[in-house]
Amino acid sequence: MTPNKTNPARHGFTLIELLVVISIIGILAGMVFAVGSVVKVKAKISAARGEMNLIKAALDTYHAKYNAYPPGNVGWPVASQLYYELSGTTYHPATFSYTTLDGASSITNVPSVFAGATGILNATKGNGGEDAAAAVPCLSGMSSKMLGTFSTNGYTVRVLVTSVGGPDEAHLAGLAAKGFSGNPFRYVYPGVKNPAGYDLWVQLVIKPGTTNLVCNWSSTIQVNTADP
Repeated sequence: MTPNKTNPARHGFTLIELLVVISIIGILAGMVFAVGSVVKVKAKISAARGEMNLIKAALDTYHAKYNAYPPGNVGWPVASQLYYELSGTTYHPATFSYTTLDGASSITNVPSVFAGATGILNATKGNGGEDAAAAVPCLSGMSSKMLGTFSTNGYTVRVLVTSVGGPDEAHLAGLAAKGFSGNPFRYVYPGVKNPAGYDLWVQLVIKPGTTNLVCNWSSTIQVNTADP
């Protein structure tokens, strides 16, 4: 009598099953990567907006004293004297220079660095009269990562930048070619978007070809919008 033969248990995957599993894993990995990228973009935008709010608070303090906002760099808002105006400075007549109240930075020949500027308004001066008023330090709670530099005409001065960088490295490289060590906040006063106030914004190129504009004239992120 011939014993019954049974098929041995099949182990492992067929080639088709293996390809299906690999495809599913690829799809899931792509979804996780896409979600992670969105979260990363939102985190950078949120950080830049928080830094912009710190600058806005400093501008409010400045306005409370002078009943006006700091002047902007005529024609080139990417390089403004905003850091010096909001830090407060001491003027040295002998050298025509200004030193921030915390002693962290000095600047000479202001017109050669910031077009259209003749000096720093928020400065302690020793000339008597109204000029004798003490400067007001307006910046507070700022990270050292928000302090960048700008070089022009043989001078290197400080500018306010976002700590999140370009974030695209190619964008930062383009700024570096123009003399910037970081991605600066742009500032215009009187504003174009805010004629009764000022415009403040920063361009975040998070991936090549896509610019996210974090600005003070809209709570909505402006995508691929040119400077005002």
